[in-house]
Amino acid sequence: MEILFSLQFFLCLAFLSISVYLHFYTTRPKKSTNIGFKNYPILGSLPEFLKNRHRFLDWTTEILRNCPTNTAVFFSPGKVHAIVTANPLNVEHILQINFENYPKGERVISLFNDFLGDGIFNADGELWKVQRKTASYAFNIKSLRNFVMDNVSFEIETRLVPLLVRASDTGCRLDLQDVLERFAFDNICKMASNVDPGCLGGDGKSAAEFIRAFDDAATLCSGRFFYAFQFILMFKKLFNIGSEKRLRESIEIVHNYADKIIRSRMENNSYKQQEDLLSRFIENDNNNSPEFLRDIIISMILAGRDTTSSALSWFFFLLSSRASVQLNILNELEAIRARNGKRMGHTYGFDELKDMHYLQAAILEAMRLYPPVPVDSKQCINDDVMPDGTVLKKGWFVTYHAYAMGRMETIWGKDCREYVPERWIGEDGTCQQESAFKYPVFHAGPRMCLGKDLAFIQMKSIAASVIVRFEVDVEDKDTSPAHLLSMTLRIKGGLAVSVRKRCI
Repeated sequence: MEILFSLQFFLCLAFLSISVYLHFYTTRPKKSTNIGFKNYPILGSLPEFLKNRHRFLDWTTEILRNCPTNTAVFFSPGKVHAIVTANPLNVEHILQINFENYPKGERVISLFNDFLGDGIFNADGELWKVQRKTASYAFNIKSLRNFVMDNVSFEIETRLVPLLVRASDTGCRLDLQDVLERFAFDNICKMASNVDPGCLGGDGKSAAEFIRAFDDAATLCSGRFFYAFQFILMFKKLFNIGSEKRLRESIEIVHNYADKIIRSRMENNSYKQQEDLLSRFIENDNNNSPEFLRDIIISMILAGRDTTSSALSWFFFLLSSRASVQLNILNELEAIRARNGKRMGHTYGFDELKDMHYLQAAILEAMRLYPPVPVDSKQCINDDVMPDGTVLKKGWFVTYHAYAMGRMETIWGKDCREYVPERWIGEDGTCQQESAFKYPVFHAGPRMCLGKDLAFIQMKSIAASVIVRFEVDVEDKDTSPAHLLSMTLRIKGGLAVSVRKRCI
């Protein structure tokens, strides 16, 4: 106890001394001619980081916008040096041209290791390549597409629509972000492991506990990047206190839930000749350990649940105050209905989803402004020079900033901060794709998101089925909600909406 008290006393004293120092340097008058992150003696960019980490995305966007090449260098005490970029040429260099020089790196992997383990989103080298190869095969087969279509249609018709009908009939307000997260969780669990947790239907109590723990674990893991001094994090981990204690408890719940799924599948050999991703990994290599399979499941849930629900939450927020965009979507859906001789409100098939060009443009535009993964970091293995001339040293970190890129006039023009789905529509009326290095929402290069097409199946199915049947009114649609920066970009406090049945 005496040792613990002494350590706590030392930390408090160190924190007090640093606070006084930072106050002196951050409150004195400064010239406004600085470009990039401001640097202070000894502490580098750390004082500005501490002042602005609560608004990290907007702060760094402002910094990058004022830099000639939309790239800035960040220095801090110790060995943590980095560049942050919103330059498409740099992004292409990092993610494709010099891919081998920019793995995730030991620091990023170590901060997520207790949560994600060796899963594909926390792996480098051969471990990543093996998982990528197996997952690539699974995502490219037609049967998985049909499997997803069937599951999405089932979830919409038997759970989502009845839930919204009840909300409309009773006048009950909903947290639409929570609804979308539960929908996505049910769907990704069936796709990943062929297990239906029934979370959206309200009968999945253990799943609800898992989701709360999963959200906490993702948020707390991401929070590790915002420590000014890593020794504070190490101290909390060593003595299992504060946020690290909560994280450990959340991870235990997440791992236990995933372990139960894996045991149930392997004990009765129910994985054989199944279409889900877990079965693919088991059949590909029967020597995969249960822990490795657990890591795969958790990574797939992270990718399939958090990203699509984030994208759709921001999409419905943006849509709520733009009647003209809603009308364009409804007109497109009506044209598809008339062309195929179906009634409005039916669940849409794959070919019909492909014809929803304006709806896809509206979703793409929402993700341009609010990308589900707003920033992503890599580590530089060998000294390098970016296409814009920025120099990197071995061991530095490089972060490409998708959130900032969506707000750069140099990329999208003077209306870059406006929600304009028409920017994606070509002269022939179809939705046009942009370069992945200009729009890295689905990553780019060898690590391009494998589930991109399946994500659009889910997002367009949900959006079309909801918009054609219901009017969704966001409670505070004229005020941009605060965001919660976790492993994905979520709406802080949820998205409160009221729902009314549309006359069709």
